[in-house]
Amino acid sequence: MQTLVAVAVLLTAAVLSVVLRRRKPDAPAQAQGVVPHQVDRSDFDATQKNWLVAIFTSSTCDACKDVATKAQVLASKEVAVQIIDFVEMRELHKRYQIDSVPTTVIADQSGVVRFATVGPITATDLWAALAKCRDPQVLNDVASCRDATHDSLTN
Repeated sequence: MQTLVAVAVLLTAAVLSVVLRRRKPDAPAQAQGVVPHQVDRSDFDATQKNWLVAIFTSSTCDACKDVATKAQVLASKEVAVQIIDFVEMRELHKRYQIDSVPTTVIADQSGVVRFATVGPITATDLWAALAKCRDPQVLNDVASCRDATHDSLTN
């Protein structure tokens, strides 16, 4: 009797092992994150400004609130910042096929999107993105610690 129980346990373990080895793992999560390549500036406020920073958000998204707060400080006489909440401006989310929030878009006067990202962004990265959009050479001119022009402690 003990032999039968042992054989049954071994058979069950073997079958379970084969089934688990054949099972394919779930596919990694895929971000949808569609971002526009062009926007119609007349869809947004302050069309006369040279730059538009549009933050597509949702009122239920904590990360969106954080990105919106960081973006607000970019507003200037040349830069318009607009927060596009899904509940209040659903038609703009649909028009530009925004399916993930927060989505940050920086567009020039013609509506050409020069920078876009889906998800949270640091204030530093947001400032750098706008600076790079406004002047593509600006960040290339900054010396790094590995440059020959940087002061060294060994001098």
